[in-house]
Amino acid sequence: MQEDLDKTQPARRRRERRRTAPPDKMLYIIGGAFAVAGLITAVLLFQFVKGIVSSWSVTTDLPGIAVSGGGQPGGTPGAEGAQPEILPPSNELEARPWDGASRVTMLIMGLDLRDWEAGQGAPRTDTMVLLTIDPATKTAGMMSIPRDLWVNIPGYGYSRINAAYQFGEGSQLPGGGPGLAVRTVEEFLGIEINYYAVVDFDAFVTFIDLIGGVEIDVPERIRVDIIDKDKSILIREGRQTLPGQWALAYARARNSENGDFDRALRTQLVILGIRQRILDYPTEIVFEKGPEIWNTIISGVKTNITFDKAFELGLLAMQVDIQNIKRGVIGPPDMVTFATSPDGTQQVLKPITQNIRLLRDEIFSSGALIGPGAVGAAPVDLMVAEAATVALYNGSPTAGLAGDTQTYLVAQGVNIVEVGNAEQTTYTTIIDYTGKPYTIQFLVDLLGIQNTRIFNRFDPDSAVDVEIILGSDWQIP
Repeated sequence: MQEDLDKTQPARRRRERRRTAPPDKMLYIIGGAFAVAGLITAVLLFQFVKGIVSSWSVTTDLPGIAVSGGGQPGGTPGAEGAQPEILPPSNELEARPWDGASRVTMLIMGLDLRDWEAGQGAPRTDTMVLLTIDPATKTAGMMSIPRDLWVNIPGYGYSRINAAYQFGEGSQLPGGGPGLAVRTVEEFLGIEINYYAVVDFDAFVTFIDLIGGVEIDVPERIRVDIIDKDKSILIREGRQTLPGQWALAYARARNSENGDFDRALRTQLVILGIRQRILDYPTEIVFEKGPEIWNTIISGVKTNITFDKAFELGLLAMQVDIQNIKRGVIGPPDMVTFATSPDGTQQVLKPITQNIRLLRDEIFSSGALIGPGAVGAAPVDLMVAEAATVALYNGSPTAGLAGDTQTYLVAQGVNIVEVGNAEQTTYTTIIDYTGKPYTIQFLVDLLGIQNTRIFNRFDPDSAVDVEIILGSDWQIP
């Protein structure tokens, strides 16, 4: 069955056409990015119930579906007609407290629908979006992370980033899937993540319908499939008000030229559309739909943020002008290349680390020497401005090489704070512990280091920002 969205149809008729049947009993988890708007803006609406739920401080589990494990009750995994097992939640990932004044960041995750359908254990993530807000500058940002990005997963080695959640759940690590996913993103990007959220697809659909749909300026017409329904719809170019199922299908569609990367951009459009809808109709939504929306949020979101902090974050998010919300997608050709995993079994996205760090800085920082704003600055000035502390270790067979290299680097303006020896290695390596992109780029260019020998090991407690291990390939110019 196919159906077109008529732009000329009155809003009342469009509302009457919405499906009112209860959502399917089988809950599918997708579209984690929707939690950004769903969690934050919806919590903002419920000021009148703040006193009742101000003690909300534990993880909210998704009803009817296993968030922390797989398997089927009384049957084999993937048995036809079996329902997902309801298991105890994973150990809650302890949030990094937000003081309300500094930058705050949340990782939004959605789980792969196909993994739930297959019933083969813990799922992978289908969507990852980082949301960040800076109270000082009233700026915000969103960064979408592709699921096939080839990264180091702490304790598991290199794999697609979407496997981090699966590994954490399957191994029952402290913090479970969210914990390992957060650690992986932190290490890769060199940032600190305060909170996480996972959202249920039914909650998202219900939420959109309760607020009267979401208005999106669709850049080009696209045909999308309604999830779990035997029909597709044509969403036309221009301003459209989409009901819940249509907005979900639009955000998840991959049938465009750039596949997952276009999908990430559409997800961001939906998030911004939800935010604007809340701003345009706050009184109607609060007083007519408030309790229903609140029940939808608390039943469909798994998170480690408390109500008080979510409420505070929601107030802050509403103060950010749309022009001050930066958006970015890690994608080709500048930030990733298409590749095959070392064992030849997987198609993956190989990150171009330095360019991804520039995007990170553009979105997650507010200083003058950031991203495109730093294009005209000299590399040495950018490096000095970061004030990175650097440790230098000799992993070559040449005695005294670290001391001689220290003299050379200090003369170039590098802040060497520690010198020592390391196990012998062939190739010179750089490790970034705190996220210093301009220092890393300066050292890469100066030392002629290959991109494959640059590693992110995010550790906010590290004694130094950057570590250099000299290999036998290094000679002082």
